[in-house]
Amino acid sequence: MDDIDPLGRLLIIAGILLAGLGLLIVVGPNLPALGKLPGDIHIDRGSVQVYIPLGTMILVSIVLTILLNVFGFFGRDR
Repeated sequence: MDDIDPLGRLLIIAGILLAGLGLLIVVGPNLPALGKLPGDIHIDRGSVQVYIPLGTMILVSIVLTILLNVFGFFGRDR
């Protein structure tokens, strides 16, 4: 039974990630500040629109870094 322990852990992690992604898809559009943070660049020139969400990307990066460090996904030996 020890041979399938890593597979079980992988399936649990994949399930948690899928549930988190589903939650983000459902709740994401209702977050008022996400996508309109300071640092987000929106250029509108005639028929060309460019949107670069720098502030949002930095915030998401910080949150993911904290979460991944808390849950220990960075190759810690057990």
